[in-house]
Amino acid sequence: MLAQAARRFLLAIPTLLIIVASVFVLMHAAPGGPFTKERQMPPEIERRLLEKYHLDQPVGQQLLTYIGDLVQGDLGPSMTYKDKDVLDIIVEGAPTSAILGLSAMLLALFIGGGLGVMAALRQNRAQDYVVMALAIVGVCLPPLVVGPLAQLVFGVELHWLPTGGLRRDEFDALHLLLPIVTLSLPLIAVISRLMRASMIETLRSNAIRTARAKGLPEAQVIWRHALPIAMLPVVSYAGPALAGVMAGSFVIETVFQLPGIGKQFVIAATQRDYTVVMGVVLVYSVLIIFFNLASDLTYRLLDPRTRAA
Repeated sequence: MLAQAARRFLLAIPTLLIIVASVFVLMHAAPGGPFTKERQMPPEIERRLLEKYHLDQPVGQQLLTYIGDLVQGDLGPSMTYKDKDVLDIIVEGAPTSAILGLSAMLLALFIGGGLGVMAALRQNRAQDYVVMALAIVGVCLPPLVVGPLAQLVFGVELHWLPTGGLRRDEFDALHLLLPIVTLSLPLIAVISRLMRASMIETLRSNAIRTARAKGLPEAQVIWRHALPIAMLPVVSYAGPALAGVMAGSFVIETVFQLPGIGKQFVIAATQRDYTVVMGVVLVYSVLIIFFNLASDLTYRLLDPRTRAA
């Protein structure tokens, strides 16, 4: 297993280089630039700024310079935030994004997994139909729609929860409740459907028939024998989904005005802050690779059949 992990990490290096090169070229191909403002600056000042950030060089030379700095652990300075490095911006926003993404995933695993098991055990009954109907609604309503509606209902009309505006040094549960729930709803829908289908298939397997034939209590058959097997598709989904939900928090952080990495990415993209955009893309690329690897290794631990593969 350690050998497989090492191989995956080595394969991740060229993948990251391709991602960095692709995003770098696309960013520089977009119209405008970090110093293109509504009010024209003097040509001499603009020339010095371009020279300072190597923007006066060909794109290929800029890319090689950036990769060289990246190998040394330098993500570069921000082009729009004065006296701030990209690493400082990422470190400042990382706690909020991590809390938001991890909490949404844990909530989705708990609620979605429970609803999926209940629907499987009550297949073709009222509970099953209700869970599947809610799952379809959860998939069809994106966070971009649910977020403002939740702010309007629970914040503006009922005054139960704040609608946003969390400061960087705050970690108030009330400010994070609506964003976490909004971000977790599509995950709950997908996980409940996955868990239902997997649980139904597992309950019909020969292993479960054998466990019942031995006279084991039904609760023991379900929780100790069926559930670990039924969780395997959910484990495979959870790794990439966790990275995706942290990347998907871009919209949520912007809607709820949360000081996370996603909000900084949106601001940097609109201002053509190349280094901040590259730094955030690199961080999320590493997270996606890491969570995919963690998901694969967890799958192998839970399913002995794959260990010899």
